[in-house]
Amino acid sequence: MRRLLALVVGVVMLSCGFWTLRQSDEANASLQSKDLGAVLEPMLAEQSAAWNRGDIPAFMRAYWNDPKMTFSSGGKTERGWQATLDRYKKNYPDKKAMGKLTFSELETTQLDSNVALMLGRWKLERDEPIAGNFSLVWKMTENGWKIVHDHSSSDKQATN
Repeated sequence: MRRLLALVVGVVMLSCGFWTLRQSDEANASLQSKDLGAVLEPMLAEQSAAWNRGDIPAFMRAYWNDPKMTFSSGGKTERGWQATLDRYKKNYPDKKAMGKLTFSELETTQLDSNVALMLGRWKLERDEPIAGNFSLVWKMTENGWKIVHDHSSSDKQATN
């Protein structure tokens, strides 16, 4: 009887410990997401500053410099960092075409310790302004947090 009682007490204690640990893990994940937003959002600020200087190569520093990086927009997906750089240079040949870039409504969700999803809005103020939303998949790489996938779309109503 004592062994059975000890077993029951042990199981209850382990269950309580597991429940507490799980709550702690969930709290840590929530805290990490908040902390990660504080890390990634300044990187977007650096990107917009580079863009607004007309410096596309500096803007591209936030992206994973790898052939596996992807960029989706306009119903098409570019594969590779170089292809994405070339696309930006073709579509935005000068500072006037680039306009002034701002990001807003940022939401960061950490998916695991090395991957995060960021949602937000972008806007280019220029002669013909455009705006839209984006989703970025960030990954911790050997060179720090980098964008491994960017999906950006325009919202014509946002500029009217």
